[in-house]
Amino acid sequence: MRYDILYKGAFPIVKVNLEKGELIKAESGAMVSMTSTIDVDGKLEGGVFKGIGRMFSGENLFFQNLVANRGKGEVLLAPSIPGDIVDVDLDGSYGLCIQKDGFLAATQEVEISTQVQNVLKGIFSGEGFFILKVRGKGVTFINSYGSIHAINIPDGEERIIDNGHLVAWPDYMEYSIEKASKGWVSSFTSGEGFVCRFKGPGTVLIQTRNPEGFGNWIQQFMPTSK
Repeated sequence: MRYDILYKGAFPIVKVNLEKGELIKAESGAMVSMTSTIDVDGKLEGGVFKGIGRMFSGENLFFQNLVANRGKGEVLLAPSIPGDIVDVDLDGSYGLCIQKDGFLAATQEVEISTQVQNVLKGIFSGEGFFILKVRGKGVTFINSYGSIHAINIPDGEERIIDNGHLVAWPDYMEYSIEKASKGWVSSFTSGEGFVCRFKGPGTVLIQTRNPEGFGNWIQQFMPTSK
């Protein structure tokens, strides 16, 4: 399989070239275009219970399997929101946790599942009780709202990240949810509320824009019913 991320920036697209028999799985609705040699099917990755877990996390219940059944072919994939796309090459030594709406596609060898967060993390992280987890040897494509920025945290050091800007992080990293400020009132009047404290070593991917913040901003321009 060969691929290219075209038009990097606000409106990228992934071009994937498959040899006969190769497969790529993608988020439901991600296919933009494909050659006539490709077949697309809706699949329940990992069985019913994992599919239900994804549904609770805000993801779609089904994935797309795009298979080059009748010879080599090309597939174009794109997310539904404006923002960046990055490719992460997993070597099988660790898994990757991905926030809701962050997964775009993965190669055949990558396993996609859901991970249940503890109650406090689920309530305060802004990502619900479930997050997606990918593992295996292969390439995963992650999309964001805005650009993606990598924060490298050295061993023993800590970094505080606004939960609305989280995209993905290695599953071996320790993190906790806490108030942005020492007091409850100050945390919310500052506009931050809750943040995530990550402990290194590891690299956390963040998005430069907050979807919830944008939604709150644009709401002021929406007409109200009289």
